[in-house]
Amino acid sequence: MEKGYASAVTGFRTEAVERDGDRLVLVAEDGRRLDPVDEVIVLTGFRPDLSFLSELRLGLDERLQAPTALAPLIDPNAHSCGTVYPHGVKELSHPEQGVYLAGMKSYGRAPTFLAMTGYEQVRSITAALAGDHEAAERVELTLPETGVCGGAGLFDEPDAEQSAEGGGCCAAPATLQIGVGAPAASGGC
Repeated sequence: MEKGYASAVTGFRTEAVERDGDRLVLVAEDGRRLDPVDEVIVLTGFRPDLSFLSELRLGLDERLQAPTALAPLIDPNAHSCGTVYPHGVKELSHPEQGVYLAGMKSYGRAPTFLAMTGYEQVRSITAALAGDHEAAERVELTLPETGVCGGAGLFDEPDAEQSAEGGGCCAAPATLQIGVGAPAASGGC
């Protein structure tokens, strides 16, 4: 800090803020303590910037700013990332034909988004845009039954295997295929 640089601390769940003279010390749930600091910048939430979409007819929930069909499924008052079922084009559609919000942007203010869910969203939207409506409606993702995921993309047990096969719900799949139809032949373009 003496040179004016800031450090990002991840995987740190703050349990207490203590004073050390005029400075602050963050204490984690696991007892770790950070060095005293003058200022803490806390990133506790977000609001999607939809201003670039202002000329489009969007159907957004007024509280979450998520697509209206998706909002009740992801409401953080009723759901965690472990209870939101995989979804696609049907839940992501808007009144403006051919417009979909995918990934974190589709969840508006809801913090329950999983990367694996985003992969399924994109697969479904891609199939719809390609005209394969059967593939677009089909759910091709099965999430592990792990319950609530830990914060900051980390699990409560950091040593646990964090893969789709190992039961971690927040890990990327080992193989991701986006598109419709048969996979491309190996070794060629």
